[in-house]
Amino acid sequence: MDPQTLPPDVRAFYEQIKTRYQVGFEPLTVRGHRLNILRMTDLEQILDGKNPLKDVGAFPFWVKIWEASLVLADLLAGLPKQEGVTPKTTLLELGAGLGVPGLAAAAAGMSVTLSDYEEHILDFERINAAASKLQDVSFCLLDWKNPPADMPRYDVLAGAEILFREEFFQPLLQVMQRALKPDGVIYLAHDHRRQSLHPFLKLAEQDYVISASKRRLKSLEEDKIIILTRLKRRR
Repeated sequence: MDPQTLPPDVRAFYEQIKTRYQVGFEPLTVRGHRLNILRMTDLEQILDGKNPLKDVGAFPFWVKIWEASLVLADLLAGLPKQEGVTPKTTLLELGAGLGVPGLAAAAAGMSVTLSDYEEHILDFERINAAASKLQDVSFCLLDWKNPPADMPRYDVLAGAEILFREEFFQPLLQVMQRALKPDGVIYLAHDHRRQSLHPFLKLAEQDYVISASKRRLKSLEEDKIIILTRLKRRR
């Protein structure tokens, strides 16, 4: 991916990011859709010596392309064939980070909004959408503890590796209630070792019918087992 081919306004975001971090584009193919994802090539720049294993809540989850995001991207890119999704179908990715699942959904034909809690994260998302030649993508700042009063509603909500601190469970559930259309659906993806997944789903099952399935990603180091969950409002 040649950054010089980015639109001028997006290239300005790229040049600004490049002064702060070591970055590079990683090509991904999801169900035949080509994505170009800008990511940090040296995480120590942002970790600043912190040990994420000692304080998971302090880890900047947005900087990494998680295995769960790849699994969720594959699922969302396949939805148009499975559930009659059309270009009018709206999707909000929660805690989108680098935006891989949402961009895969946009490449498959959905109208997508990527959200996160800091402006510089949205800059990465803007670059990744432009680098992937996707136009029907919007971006919004979304603080789960202080969501906008006039929050729009979406057909689909999605999130990968977004359950990392229990203090955010109730705010996240409230955002889901406000952002999901009555007949909408929520898709989440997390590593099966994510201990926060079970307590979150216990809270969510009061309002949602939940189904779950496993996906296995094979790698040279170790296989990753990802839990995909689907939530629909109780009637």
